[in-house]
Amino acid sequence: MKSKDLILQELKDNLAVAMKSEDENAIAMAFTPFAEAIQQNVIEEFKTYQQTADSNILTTRGVHQLTADENKFYQGIIGAMQSADPRQAFTTLPTAYPTTIIDNVIADIKATHPLLDAITFTNTTVLTKMIVNKQGTQLAVWGALNTAITAELSGAIGEIDLTLCKLSAFMPISKDMLAVGPTWIDAYVRGVLSESIALATEEAIINGTGKDMPIGMNRSVADDVTVTAGVYPKKTALVVSDLKPVTFGAIAAKLAVAPNGKTRPVNNILMVVNPVDYFTKVFPSTTIRAVDGTYTYNVLPYPTTIIQSTAVAANSAIFGLADKYFMGIGAGTNGGKIEFSDEFRFLDDQRVYLTKMYGNGKALDDNAFILADITTMTAANLEVSVTNIVKTKEQA
Repeated sequence: MKSKDLILQELKDNLAVAMKSEDENAIAMAFTPFAEAIQQNVIEEFKTYQQTADSNILTTRGVHQLTADENKFYQGIIGAMQSADPRQAFTTLPTAYPTTIIDNVIADIKATHPLLDAITFTNTTVLTKMIVNKQGTQLAVWGALNTAITAELSGAIGEIDLTLCKLSAFMPISKDMLAVGPTWIDAYVRGVLSESIALATEEAIINGTGKDMPIGMNRSVADDVTVTAGVYPKKTALVVSDLKPVTFGAIAAKLAVAPNGKTRPVNNILMVVNPVDYFTKVFPSTTIRAVDGTYTYNVLPYPTTIIQSTAVAANSAIFGLADKYFMGIGAGTNGGKIEFSDEFRFLDDQRVYLTKMYGNGKALDDNAFILADITTMTAANLEVSVTNIVKTKEQA
């Protein structure tokens, strides 16, 4: 019999495949069993907690004390769901998610998804547009804003529309779920949102086309790029056949060039690679055996954060500056409510609800990320040699 964790992982994998297909019906159908599994786990943990009062269960599930606004929000949702006419009851609920719930969702995501923790990932619930500095640190200047200074700042300021991309999450909620109370329903809602947002966002951060979704790290965002029907073109892949200092230095040098032609410091390089390629190509090339027989892995010529992601295609890798990718997600001005839905199946004791989140993401400049072709990368022979020094009597 499969464990709950294995079943949930399979459901996550199915949802990830559906999201890659961009088929709305397939995504909706994959969402239901995924959310049902999370719901069932929460209910079982709630019942166990009732019997044992084991506080470790609360910690594991992420159950915490709700704020007054959060409690009011969930009490309103429970009341509407228990109504004889939930469709009508939901039309009278004006309240969207309190911003603290989105903060907690983002914190949950960062704790379990290294890529989303590495980038600039922000709660943009109360925003519709984000003004960003595309060039990083800007030189301060004294004096009037004359033509020369205006030209210096030209292209430094960019704007990201946070209302263009919508992520819908489906939440089946049973009568048993309503009985567990606001704090446990919060754990369920955050569980569904954090996993679904993470799955959709990680895929988009790497491969997003820019059409109704974020622009991925593997896409060109140069000012003069040709965007066709909303789709940004892929970057031309740089062939990287090894991870030696000269190769790595060339990669860092490309990242060090700011879009205004000036230079910027590169303190740490992000490397994102498919798990299979990591273990067959990167891991053998970055693991060193010490003289005492122990191994040290992820040894590279320059400070680097290596992250495995299934969103990266085989034989490819992304090198870049993590803080130069901005991702904002939140309830937005058009979403953030849990809504009654009649689009998908219902059971006698269960209804399916829908919630919408809005956001967007992109690299802040075209030089911030490099798409690499690592097809020809082979394992390097990294050895540590020990030379025995024989001392003469005079030296001893």
